[in-house]
Amino acid sequence: MDTAEIAADSVDAHYARRDLETAILDALVAAGKDPERLRPEDLAPIDEFHVRGLKATIDLAAELGIVADMQVLDLGSGLGGPARYLAREFGCRVSGLDLSPDYCRAAAALTERLGLQDMVSFRQGNALDIPFPDASFDLVWTQHASMNIADKARLYGEVLRVLRPGGRLALYDVVAGPGGAPHFPVPWARKPDISFLFTPERLAQTLAEAGFETLVWREATEAGRDWFRRQQEKVRRDGAPPLGLQLLLGPDFRQMARNQALNLEEERIGLIEAIARRPV
Repeated sequence: MDTAEIAADSVDAHYARRDLETAILDALVAAGKDPERLRPEDLAPIDEFHVRGLKATIDLAAELGIVADMQVLDLGSGLGGPARYLAREFGCRVSGLDLSPDYCRAAAALTERLGLQDMVSFRQGNALDIPFPDASFDLVWTQHASMNIADKARLYGEVLRVLRPGGRLALYDVVAGPGGAPHFPVPWARKPDISFLFTPERLAQTLAEAGFETLVWREATEAGRDWFRRQQEKVRRDGAPPLGLQLLLGPDFRQMARNQALNLEEERIGLIEAIARRPV
């Protein structure tokens, strides 16, 4: 087993949750929702696994001019919330790829409950070896996925390969900040051994070296801080909701969330939104 395979196994173990679909359905009932009559907004507290949640997805998607005949790859698709949003809002076809088989199974089950299975599909696989042919997609979409990937040159080389000429990459990612190493655990890693953050400058350079032309580059750290402050105040006021990210990451999620907020406040991490293009 090579180093990349060992790293993938460690990342999969971090996210593993064998009874994920059952846990989500039980939490929906506890939150007063009917799993047999699900609405997309019912799942928003858990299926948008990134800072600023659904609002971040809506804002980034609005800049892309997505139309119904587009083929989209959601890289690191998790429980499928962004993939379902893109398909529902714009009518495009979305393929989700995620390393975790547990997430892929749960994403497919939730998508079927929402009646979107003809527009959105999920596949287990590694972003360093994307299991699709060259020039398969008009858009590759990825949010908070690269933090677990050390070989980002290979990652973005694979993204470029599966994009059609003129196709775009939309990313929203966590980057290294100037304040020092992050406090652990965080949502993507309990220990530093599976955390691989680039500075914004190194990320921009890696995209350029892979062959991308950057169209949009935006610092999003302050918006992330504000969002975390509001979330923390809401939890202090109302308590933790039954349907939340603790279902995905277990009892140490509360500490992960506190550390994530502290890392943003202390500038140990930052947030970047970007849109880049494969040249024609």
